[in-house]
Amino acid sequence: MNETILSLLQLTSPSLPLGAYSYSEGLESLITQGAISTADSLALWLKRELNYGAIRLEAAIMLRAYFSLKVGDVQALDDWNSWSSAAKESSELRYQSWQMGTSLLRLLRELQPQTDKKLLPIEQLVQIFGRQCNYCVAFGIGAACWQLSSENALLGYLQSWTANLISVGVRVIPFGQTKGQKLLFQLNQDIVKATTTIISLSDDDLCNCSFGLGLASMTHQHQHVRLFRS
Repeated sequence: MNETILSLLQLTSPSLPLGAYSYSEGLESLITQGAISTADSLALWLKRELNYGAIRLEAAIMLRAYFSLKVGDVQALDDWNSWSSAAKESSELRYQSWQMGTSLLRLLRELQPQTDKKLLPIEQLVQIFGRQCNYCVAFGIGAACWQLSSENALLGYLQSWTANLISVGVRVIPFGQTKGQKLLFQLNQDIVKATTTIISLSDDDLCNCSFGLGLASMTHQHQHVRLFRS
C-alpha cells in the first residue's frame, strides 16, 4: 500500500521532467487581457474547467486508456489517443499534450515501473505512439503499469493539473505562494466532485465547453512578451 502511494506521488510530481511548468494553457493570455486578474477569478476559472472544460474530457480519456491497457486492448488505446488529439481546439494544446505525453512515456520506459507483467511492455507502447502520445493517455498507461487504483489515478491527475495552473497564477497575476496553497486546498472538494462525475461518464457523455480555452491558447503565441510556451 505505501509503495502504491509513493508511486502516485511520483507520477503526479511537478519535478517530473515533462515541461508542465512551461505551459500556461491559455492562462497567460487571459491574465494579460484582464479576464483573470485575481486569485478569486482564477479559482472561478478552474472550477468551471473542472466541471465543464477540457480537463474533464482529458481525465475521462485517461481512465479509458488505463482500462484499455489493463485488458490489453491496444486498438482501443490507439483509438482513444487519436480521439484525444482530434478533440484539441488548437494546435498549441495538441503539441503541448504530445510533448508532455511522449516525454512521460519515455520516462516510464527508463524507470521500468511495470509491476504487472501481464501488460504490454512500455518499449512496445513507445514504438506504437511515436511522438504523438497525448499526456492523458501516457498518464493512464503509467497508472496502470504502477497498479494504481483508477480513482486515485484520477484524483492525482486532476490535482496535478490544478496545482500547475495555480502556479501560473502565482507567477503572472501575481499573488503569494501561501495564497496559492490556500486556493488549492479550497478546490479539493471541486476536484473530488469532478472525480465522482468523470468516473460515471459513458462514452456518449464525453463532451466539453471550452471555447474560451481554445481562443486563449490560439492568441498566446502572438503576445509580445511571454513567460510560457505556446
